[in-house]
Amino acid sequence: MPLFHKKAVKPVQYHENNNSVHPQSQAPANHHPLPANGSKSEIRPQPPQSPTPTSPVQLMFHCQLAHGSPTGFITGFSSVKELYQKIAEYYDFPTDEILFCTLNSHKIDMSKLLGGQIGLDDFIFAHRKGRPKEIEIEKSEDALGLTITDNGAGYAFIKRIKEGSVIDRIPHIKIGDHIERLDGVNVVGKRHYEVARMLKDISTGTTFTLRLVEPMTSGFQGIGPRGGGGKAGKSKGYGSGKETLRFKSNGSAAIEDERDEVAQAGIDAINALLDSFMGINDAELASQIWDLGSNKTNSMDFAEAIDASDLEAFGFTDDFIIELWGAVTDARQGRMKKL
Repeated sequence: MPLFHKKAVKPVQYHENNNSVHPQSQAPANHHPLPANGSKSEIRPQPPQSPTPTSPVQLMFHCQLAHGSPTGFITGFSSVKELYQKIAEYYDFPTDEILFCTLNSHKIDMSKLLGGQIGLDDFIFAHRKGRPKEIEIEKSEDALGLTITDNGAGYAFIKRIKEGSVIDRIPHIKIGDHIERLDGVNVVGKRHYEVARMLKDISTGTTFTLRLVEPMTSGFQGIGPRGGGGKAGKSKGYGSGKETLRFKSNGSAAIEDERDEVAQAGIDAINALLDSFMGINDAELASQIWDLGSNKTNSMDFAEAIDASDLEAFGFTDDFIIELWGAVTDARQGRMKKL
């Protein structure tokens, strides 16, 4: 579907038999046909004609498979799911083979993870399913030390592993691993917060089994740090633009300017709270929360805006909403810097 339309400056006419474009011919401004009897009559002004719309502008993004492939050119999408479909069609494999995408890096680097927006000059790397593995884990502590996110198309995966945690002591579990089953229960199609809740609800001292699918890698594939890593420099020539294509929760997409420093600081703080309270990481969810609170004057209006949105399904507690409101107000008043 078209992402946006370009305003027509003047009507044009396209000919299929060649590539030339000719302005439509117009009658001189003062020329009017005479009536059939040849006498002059009153000339009434004609209503203006609507301009002929031009062809929609299609954004095109460079793409490669992260484990190695020729460069593809992907266009015609307005959501993450549609992006995955276009990539899968281009490279001729099933859509459900894509675990997630990173921007401007082929590495499994969670600081480069594609979320709810793409810079207009970003280079997309798609990570396909690799080897499956089943691991038995004893929950010896209340917290496993996992931060979970999802790809926006039904796959939850590990974004961060806390150093020294239960999961950190299991070398076979890695950043980027897709959580496919938990004790035999298929969790494909569940959101990150649902999977995180299932893991949290496992009683301490219980042994459970995780079925994971790791991303496909080449012999020279790099993997980011288990903690998720800090910010890395962008590849030269890509990802340096100021405009982004942002995916909306209603399935549409729009080109927007890059977030300013205040907004980005607030979004980062909200995302950190999602990690601390819920064990999930979701920049798009954090952006949506920021948008709901950025123009509110008190926590009650903020809470009502959340309840009236599709975020009600998350079941945020009153205490958590107060924490989120604190992040919004701190950012607006300049009490925090962009992370």
